[in-house]
Formats: sequence, C-alpha cells, structure tokens
Amino acid sequence: PFDWLRARAELRRGIRAHSGFVADIAADAFYDVTPDVRISGGPRVSFASSDYFDAYYGVNAEEAVASGLSRYRPGGGVKSAGLGGAVTWKVTEPMTASLFGEYSRLMGPAADSSLVKERGSRDQFMIGVSTTYRFDFSM
Repeated sequence: PFDWLRARAELRRGIRAHSGFVADIAADAFYDVTPDVRISGGPRVSFASSDYFDAYYGVNAEEAVASGLSRYRPGGGVKSAGLGGAVTWKVTEPMTASLFGEYSRLMGPAADSSLVKERGSRDQFMIGVSTTYRFDFSM
C-alpha cells in the first residue's frame, strides 16, 4: 500500500540437520538517498518448531555430561525479535551490493535453553555483505 514499505514472510523446513520449521516475518521502510543508494530497516520476528529448537538449543543427557550444561528439551514457539537494516548500492542495472546488520533478542525456547543461559547471550548481532545479480530473460 506504500511505495516506501515492503514486507516479507518466509517459511522454511529443515532437510538435513533437523526436520523442523522456521518462519520469519520482516517489514522494512526504505529511502533512496540517491538514485543508486538505498537505506532500509525495520522489525523482525522469528518462530520455530520444537524439532528446530531441539536440534539447535536442546541438550540431551549425553551432551549434558560431555559439556557440563543442564539438560534441556525445548518446545516450539517464538525464537527471536529484533531490528535489521541495510545500505544497498546499485552497482549496475542488474547488480547490487549491500552492507547489512541485524540485532535479535532470543525469546521463548531459545532464551530458555541452558546453552544460552549458561554459556551464551540472549542478545545476538549479525553483520554482513552481499551482492546480487539479476538475470533478465524472457521466453
């Protein structure tokens, strides 16, 4: 409904490390600083199933003995909420480059994990660079 706002939702299913689901929802406001440079940012929220949480945040009896962490068997629910942003440069018509960052606060089963409580942090930061190339073709 607005030319300065975009939203996206993703649903992914694990195929190797777990068989669970992860759903991510994001909204970004964006502003074109120049015709070739855009800044964007907005809120993020992520949900996951118990299979996902068990693979990445669960601690079974064997792992507890080996690591010294408390046993933890998670359920599903909210994984995290946070904010993300990016600066994107249109290098050429089909190619862009971006610098992006995101802050997430682990919640629910992720935050309750002994891995996070005893050795980690609920606060998660990510920074990265990316490039994209759009192939235009018609049939």
